[in-house]
Amino acid sequence: MSKKRILLVDDETDLVEMVKFRLEANDYEVLTAGDGQAALEIARKERPDLIILDVMLPKMDGYKVCSLLKKDTRYANIPIMMFTAKATETDLKLGSEVRADAYLTKPFEPKVLLEKIKELIKG
Repeated sequence: MSKKRILLVDDETDLVEMVKFRLEANDYEVLTAGDGQAALEIARKERPDLIILDVMLPKMDGYKVCSLLKKDTRYANIPIMMFTAKATETDLKLGSEVRADAYLTKPFEPKVLLEKIKELIKG
């Protein structure tokens, strides 16, 4: 069975490296992007099994990336987990409006992240 591919999008390089290491240790293949525009391009080209998407990104915010992917029938079925320090009711509502599949707030528990991933990609 081939590894599940996850696109990890965040502009904090230390966080990306830490999460990437954790995911690879759990047998996932990890693609990364540091801004919204790159995230959109990689998602369209690579079609990952899951996208972990920060909200506050350079070039294009995570809500916009999520919205564009979910409105396109070719990519609408890719689960997207919003991954952010923004956790107000308004933020959660926005995540729901752009059809994010899950919302995980930072700081996060690695175990919770891995459980959410398994839940979203069934494996």
